[in-house]
Amino acid sequence: MKNPLCWVVLTGISIAFIQQGLPVRSQGESQSDNKQMDNITIRQGETLFLSCSQGDFVTHTAWLNRSSILYAGEDKWSVDPRVSLVTLNQDEFTIKIEDVDLTDEGQYICAVQTSRRPRTTSVHIIVQVPPKIVNLSKDLVVNEGSNVTLMCLANGKPEPAIVWRIISPSDDSLSSDNEVLEIPFISRYRAGVYECTAANDIAVDTQTVELTVNFPPSISDGRDVGVTLGQRGVLLCEADAVPEADFEWYRDDRRIFNGFDGIEIEDDGPLSKLTFFNVSEADYGNYSCVAINKLGSANTSIVLYEIIEPTSSTLLQGPGAVQDGSSGTSTVFTPTCLLLIVLLHLLLKF
Repeated sequence: MKNPLCWVVLTGISIAFIQQGLPVRSQGESQSDNKQMDNITIRQGETLFLSCSQGDFVTHTAWLNRSSILYAGEDKWSVDPRVSLVTLNQDEFTIKIEDVDLTDEGQYICAVQTSRRPRTTSVHIIVQVPPKIVNLSKDLVVNEGSNVTLMCLANGKPEPAIVWRIISPSDDSLSSDNEVLEIPFISRYRAGVYECTAANDIAVDTQTVELTVNFPPSISDGRDVGVTLGQRGVLLCEADAVPEADFEWYRDDRRIFNGFDGIEIEDDGPLSKLTFFNVSEADYGNYSCVAINKLGSANTSIVLYEIIEPTSSTLLQGPGAVQDGSSGTSTVFTPTCLLLIVLLHLLLKF
């Protein structure tokens, strides 16, 4: 084999002419054969094989990436450990590039020097990169009525398309195909998990943002409760708020605390329970429940009233009974008795 260093210098000159589209002639003044192969598209991270045919009477061969020599015959010129020689014979010259990256994109040239003239084969490598979200808004906590901006930026090749949507609770009306999602005057009903999707022809990348909306308590109307004397009674108070509300109970203007006069107060998330284990006459009356968080408060009133159980005497009397106020006894007049009294009155009149 001839001196490779000398040949490399000549090849570099020939490549410069090739890249400028000028004819290249060997010492024998015969025109070189230039062949352009179809573009090769490969995904980032895959392995690339570059091959060209040799032919007879080959004296020198080389694979070049733009202006850098990868291999000159069997001699490796690239310092990249991902590049290796696969096949070199009279029929084929193949190299391998592992774990292809975006920096590997560009034109590659296989240069073959025969005894008569040079021959080149060029191919353009296109590296496709799956989308990757590189800048996403952090989880947000805002107050109701605020203006909210969510951002999602992604890299990829081809350039990925960005889509925003709310997934919990599901709401198809709130979506966007822009990198920035604007939500003016946000309400409590827009709180939830938002999803950003970046997609191209290669793959899809998805990430989520949780949006919390703070709002003052809104309290449900209290329901009055009737309880028989001596029985157990429970007053319920429910409030919707973020952050969760703290509850306070009042009888008139006096605050009630847990354990006060045998009363138990139990709070469980949005619900508060005021329990009387043995209702007395003094317990009947009007109660107020107040729900409070850092944004405000709300209240409702609940009446605990007495239910009087029917006695055995009232059950026996029925609707036709007439109470004797002096004796405490009652006399029941049936329709038949009343009719006889009327007839007797008429007879005596005539």
